[in-house]
Amino acid sequence: MAMNKNSVLAWATTIMIIVGIALICLGAFRYDDVAGYGFASVGIGFFAIAWVFNALKGRV
Repeated sequence: MAMNKNSVLAWATTIMIIVGIALICLGAFRYDDVAGYGFASVGIGFFAIAWVFNALKGRV
């Protein structure tokens, strides 16, 4: 299974979305204090980076 640059970016995007969802769920359901806001904001940051990876597919 040969992986080119686009498939690597697709896998990276998928993994970043999964980790982002996990962090947002941790912030929403596990931590009820200020730490929950931190987890949720980092999860949103993971979504932003995954969006950039998705935009780079086909251009790199």
